[in-house]
Amino acid sequence: MKISDRFYFIGIGGIGMSSLAKYLFDNGSYVSGYDKTKGSITDKLNDKGIQVVFKDSIEAIPKKFKLKETKVIYTPAIPNDNIQLNYFMNNGFEVRKRSYLLGEITKGSKVFAIAGTHGKTTTSTILSHMCNSIKLNFTAFLGGIANGFNSNLISNGNEFSIVEADEYDRSFLELNPTISCITSMDSDHLDIYKNRSNLVKAFKEFSKRTKKHLLVAKGLPIKGNTFSLNQKADYYASNIVEQNSGYKFDFHTPSKIYKDIKFNLIGLHNLSNAIAASAMIDLAEIPLNDALNSLKYFKGLKRRIEIFEILGKIIVDDYAHHPIEIDSVFNAIKERYSNKRKAVIFQPHLYSRTRDFLNEFADSLSQFDEIYLTEIYPARENPISGINSKKIIDNISNPSKEIVFKDDIENIIKNSKADLFAILGAGDIGDEIEKLKIKYKVYEN
Repeated sequence: MKISDRFYFIGIGGIGMSSLAKYLFDNGSYVSGYDKTKGSITDKLNDKGIQVVFKDSIEAIPKKFKLKETKVIYTPAIPNDNIQLNYFMNNGFEVRKRSYLLGEITKGSKVFAIAGTHGKTTTSTILSHMCNSIKLNFTAFLGGIANGFNSNLISNGNEFSIVEADEYDRSFLELNPTISCITSMDSDHLDIYKNRSNLVKAFKEFSKRTKKHLLVAKGLPIKGNTFSLNQKADYYASNIVEQNSGYKFDFHTPSKIYKDIKFNLIGLHNLSNAIAASAMIDLAEIPLNDALNSLKYFKGLKRRIEIFEILGKIIVDDYAHHPIEIDSVFNAIKERYSNKRKAVIFQPHLYSRTRDFLNEFADSLSQFDEIYLTEIYPARENPISGINSKKIIDNISNPSKEIVFKDDIENIIKNSKADLFAILGAGDIGDEIEKLKIKYKVYEN
């Protein structure tokens, strides 16, 4: 696949798809695409000169992308009945998944690949920040918008690539990383894998594709270099001290201890991600001193424990869409804001995930003082009979609970007795928060 070719993306508004689209456009390709919903990502693509269409019809496809030399890239989140996807498949076009393109683009570089059911985006963004601080020659394709770069694409050369190895639909088996990391292997995507053993098997297959060094969270059933938050491993932290905006800690490698490292992000799960990123730097035989020192300047990323204030309330905005992720956010909040009354507004993501983790969602959300749920964000799925947000609500023991509309978030925050709101979910709830940030001039504070 030549980089100078013509590309049409189906699902171009996805965070992973858009970074690839921007990369190809910046490197001289003709790029266009379809997405179901208009949003901030598609707006930025259009501003850049990449035409995005929002009608799923053959007529909506720009004429120059109906030429047979067009390469069609799609995300597995696109439903099988998508009209444009079927048009390209049935008319002899080269149609590939996003993961294939990512593998092709990064083939000639040394690839850092971060896999795991949680922590991929934060770990890859921390790693990108560290690489940028030491002026490494690299390109990063991120699953979130990195603060400081204001982008999900960082283009600083092609010697190294930083990618997220997505386990959904076994997409990560298209990659051949030089150094890879597995942060976690909790049950998820059971609509694809059916059970945990199949998920573990896929991760083991991924681990075998690593060319040089494999890094795994201690305790996972895969052999490799190990990392841990605060247990002895090949790479781990000790003497962890909570500070106002993060932590101070000592970082242990197999050969050295680096003292008094500062990390500018709250949440012990985020510190674990920083340990993983630092370990990958060391495994690449890149000097650690300056890279570790840069952690104190890390600015985080959008919707990953992003903290700001509106209406006199503390807002913690996070992408959390799995019970374990909700627990991690709650623990981070509890650690820093122990005396605050805490509310959560949660948008469940996928009918299948809601069904598979119904009781776990109820338990995780019950930790908050006030609980508000929007309806389920379906993404790629059709409704499942009997599965809705009320099903979660009915299993929550806390009486302070309510089903709400996502466009009523502002009024909920105004009228609540809570001091702090966690806004959680991987759907379009983030767009509502973005509107509030603009309205209350968060970016100017």
